[in-house]
Amino acid sequence: MIPPQVGSEEATELWRPSAPERTQIHHFKDLVNRKYSLELADYHDLWKWSVSEPALFWEEVWHHTMVKAHTPFTKVLDSNVPLFPRPRFFEGSTLNFAENLLFPKTCPGDDSIAIIGATESDREFVSWRELRDRVRICANAMRQSGVITGDRVAGFVGNHVNAVVAMLATTSIGAFWTAISPDSGVHAVLDRLAQIKPKVLFADNGSLYNGKVHGTESKVVEIVAGLQDLERVLIFQAMKTAELDLEKVKPVNGSASTYASFCDELKDQDAPLKFEYLDPDHPVYILYSSGTTGAPKPIVHGALGTLLQHKKEHVLHSDIRPGDRLFYYTTTTWMMWHWLVSGLASGATIVVYDGSPFRPLDIEDDKGDMAMARLIDELEITQFGTSAKYLSMIEQASLNPRNHPHRPVHLKTLRAVFSTAAPLAPSTFDYIYSSFHTDIMLGSITGGTDIISLFGASCPILPVHRGEIQCRGLGMAVATFDFAGNDITTSDEPGDLVCTTPFPAQPVMFWPPGPQGSEKYRKSYFDAFGPNTWHHGDFLRVNPKTGGLTMLGRSDGVLKPAGVRFGSAEIYNVILKHFASEIEDSLCIGRRREGIDTDETVVLFVKLVPGSFAPGRGISQDLTDRIQAAIRKELSARHVPGIIDVCPGNEIPVTSNGKKVENAVKQILCGLNIKTSASVANAACLDGYKQWAAEH
Repeated sequence: MIPPQVGSEEATELWRPSAPERTQIHHFKDLVNRKYSLELADYHDLWKWSVSEPALFWEEVWHHTMVKAHTPFTKVLDSNVPLFPRPRFFEGSTLNFAENLLFPKTCPGDDSIAIIGATESDREFVSWRELRDRVRICANAMRQSGVITGDRVAGFVGNHVNAVVAMLATTSIGAFWTAISPDSGVHAVLDRLAQIKPKVLFADNGSLYNGKVHGTESKVVEIVAGLQDLERVLIFQAMKTAELDLEKVKPVNGSASTYASFCDELKDQDAPLKFEYLDPDHPVYILYSSGTTGAPKPIVHGALGTLLQHKKEHVLHSDIRPGDRLFYYTTTTWMMWHWLVSGLASGATIVVYDGSPFRPLDIEDDKGDMAMARLIDELEITQFGTSAKYLSMIEQASLNPRNHPHRPVHLKTLRAVFSTAAPLAPSTFDYIYSSFHTDIMLGSITGGTDIISLFGASCPILPVHRGEIQCRGLGMAVATFDFAGNDITTSDEPGDLVCTTPFPAQPVMFWPPGPQGSEKYRKSYFDAFGPNTWHHGDFLRVNPKTGGLTMLGRSDGVLKPAGVRFGSAEIYNVILKHFASEIEDSLCIGRRREGIDTDETVVLFVKLVPGSFAPGRGISQDLTDRIQAAIRKELSARHVPGIIDVCPGNEIPVTSNGKKVENAVKQILCGLNIKTSASVANAACLDGYKQWAAEH
């Protein structure tokens, strides 16, 4: 590692790669220079070329990452096409998504490890040969049971090897895969699956979390009853001790069986694995919008867009190589599961973990903070990904894995840490380098379910600056617009995150197919600035000196008191930096009620640490004064919230993925009568916010 350079606090350099010339992205840049007689000097030059010549760029990504196609493409992309209606990439080609993951051209060997399945108590090592065989049997059994191209197959499954097998079998046939984690409520599951009408449902019989087995029978019974078009229910024996009555989960017009017996029913056990070769835009995944204030919108992602974007992000932005071990702590619901699984396409070994990130407990201190660090050491992980919330929690616990008083870990194989789902606080950047690892690429990344990939990415040939995402992703023409649609990217002023050049990971459609889905698609991304500009709904600042990005919260939750625009993340960072011992979390909302308020009032709710909250008591004046003083000093007097109070019930509403539901609370505080969907994991707490709004 080259020693970091000290600059201004907001752009302090924390890490710089010691051998950028050895990275895959460096080789890619040299290849582009030679082939097109260019003189691209650094990453920023490469990025500018990638967004100014999208057809040439994506063609080079196709070749460099070795996409496996059955029929070659005849055209990459028409010139000067808008982002809506969605443009076509690589016309003429046919391919199969699953084949690219199962037979990557960079596979390190049939007997090497493809997947490691881990739980709080067990480990499973699956070779490439065994993975292909398990997918072959599953896919052939599905074909025998009547699953065909275009069918929808759903999983109510945890993050384990069989979930990956079921997904690969589904997409090998050309059916569409969608999955929801078993910790989700029945209402949330049916809100999603009832819209897409799956033919087959894979479900776990139970799950292990924090040392306790949770059966799923009651949930599966209700889910099956709510899916009228379901023909087959297949139960994974995920937990040996969990009981599930197959008769109770049998569809009205179908059958239910264990997954093992389903595979045993296959008549020709030796039939080869067959792939359906399909159009590049053929769907592979259905994901869902958060649906915090209405029915979740099913977002459909295509084979090539997903594959090509993930291979670009893995190979070029993450420097993932054949034989590397990629681990992302995620559930099957989150888009990061799909990002993780695509690591197979680059020849990496993926690690799927199902359980609590704080189990098993450390024998010495009985806290469990070291569980993930020990797993990284045990399984020799090279790239570890998680949520910003998890990193914040171990930061607040002052965990120092390498200097653990009883049994330290070494983390010798770790080369990168990835963080997403929320902005990563500047203090957490410092924590990772001072306490977790001194010489890694810390990749704070941002994107979304909408694009199943990234707008802001890591980069192994750029330094890491405190509080910043390293760069805009290659081929992603990310810019910031003000409310009037003016490009303010170079001004260092915050604005709306937009993308102004087509990219292959745009959704292929919204469900249902046809005019209704198309209109949902248009309204979601192109209402604000028109068909040439993707409006993502995030608030962003681009540092003109470093090229780094700072995420500032959702733009539909942008705070704007007295016309001053700023994001909630700026407030959250101050709270985490100064009040971690007193405040567990916070929620910052802008309130403006029609006919009552002439300006927006910023309301800050704080969730106090356990043991310090007394129901019925508000926040102390001392803590209020100290919060106001810290925000005034760290930010400005204009950032100081007009109201600071304890969260109603000392609880913050979150989605099943742990994201704060700012927008629902904002609408409640502004006097709107909303019906919140089941995707709010703790929806009951919103009643407390409604009562608070009525009283204040």
